[in-house]
Amino acid sequence: VQLQASGGGLVQAGGSLRLSCRASGGIFNINLMGWYRQAPGKEREFVARINSGGSTYYQDSVKGRFTISRDNNAKNTMYLQMTSLKREDTAVYFCYAELTRTYWGQGTQVTVSS
Repeated sequence: VQLQASGGGLVQAGGSLRLSCRASGGIFNINLMGWYRQAPGKEREFVARINSGGSTYYQDSVKGRFTISRDNNAKNTMYLQMTSLKREDTAVYFCYAELTRTYWGQGTQVTVSS
């Protein structure tokens, strides 16, 4: 199983970005996918997750600003729409998928400038 994350970049505070994560490797259904992030000098922290039924859960600091979703046609593709970005959202964002174990993507950098 491989996870490919994309969509990071440099954005001004208040702006938006959409991250994508695609899982491949002959899998047909992933129960749980989500995102973590790691800022410089800090531990990796949970951001959001979504299950195969569409139920979502968010870290408090991103509620109302971030939206996690899965592609209706390609269930192994996940998105994180980030709006009203703040400087403290700057981090490397990692997607993950839970099957028999947890698989991680390579990370995509999000930098929010003031």
